[in-house]
Amino acid sequence: MTDASRTTRADERADAAADAVTSVDRRFGSPVADGGLAIATAGPLGSSGIDRPREASVSPASPGARRRLVDRRWFVIVGGAIIPLALLLTWQLVSTSGLVPVSMLPSPEMVWLAAVDLAQRGLLGLYVAISTQRVFIGFAAGAAIGLLFGAVVGLSKLGDILLSPTLGAIRAVPSLAWVPLLILWFKIGEESKIILIAIGAFFPVYTIVAAALRHVDRQLLEAGRAFGLRGIRLFTAVQLPAVVPSVISALRLALAQAWLFLVAAELIASSMGLGFLLVDSGNNGRIDRIFLAIILLAVLGKLTDALIGLFERWAVRKWA
Repeated sequence: MTDASRTTRADERADAAADAVTSVDRRFGSPVADGGLAIATAGPLGSSGIDRPREASVSPASPGARRRLVDRRWFVIVGGAIIPLALLLTWQLVSTSGLVPVSMLPSPEMVWLAAVDLAQRGLLGLYVAISTQRVFIGFAAGAAIGLLFGAVVGLSKLGDILLSPTLGAIRAVPSLAWVPLLILWFKIGEESKIILIAIGAFFPVYTIVAAALRHVDRQLLEAGRAFGLRGIRLFTAVQLPAVVPSVISALRLALAQAWLFLVAAELIASSMGLGFLLVDSGNNGRIDRIFLAIILLAVLGKLTDALIGLFERWAVRKWA
């Protein structure tokens, strides 16, 4: 057999193999139309029918996989309690060792007995309930108005031009400056206290929401408009998910401000509440009750912040 015949037969075998591969490709690699998009589907052996090298794949973590220590719930609880327990132990040691007189630093036991005394008189629960109610009402009103004005300023250039200078000037007014005016207008009643708390909750929400809406990624907005989204649909589908974390941060800051403004209101014009307990205890020299009021404000502030944390989880799942 000559070399030319061998070469011809080798070429024929190569052409036959190529035809076989092409037929496999037709079977497993034909395009499929799905919603106007051509999606090429490959067979189990790849688009050419030849076994492909196995790619390294990362298997999802199984429920029984080991988690990091910082991700375990018990460690989060214990870790968060370390510093408060250490402070409590240090407080107990300092107050009982005589380093600081009890007239300046009462022991934890004295503060606890003061709480028991007020509870037996029916005042402790009443003061806590009244202050919490004032904070919730003022925070809800101030945060709602802040969201409204923040949306107007953040979404509208005209609203920004008209409202930003005035609201920026009002924001610079200290909280205590409002107290005499509110007392003059609304007397010593619930209205003056709730309005002052609402003022405190308004400005963090307004400022952060307006800034967040102004800085939404322009490419996201253009993509939404390209899909025909306008107005409310564009806001709910693109802008709202983009600013949800900022809105939650604004609400947390506003809630902290609400507690601060509550104390400012109750320190000056109140006959009940934790702010009144601070003033009354200071006038009577009851430092144990002063510490009690401060601890209650800290605990209530943390509990209400935890409620915002629960709302954050729900809002992120729903919108973000």
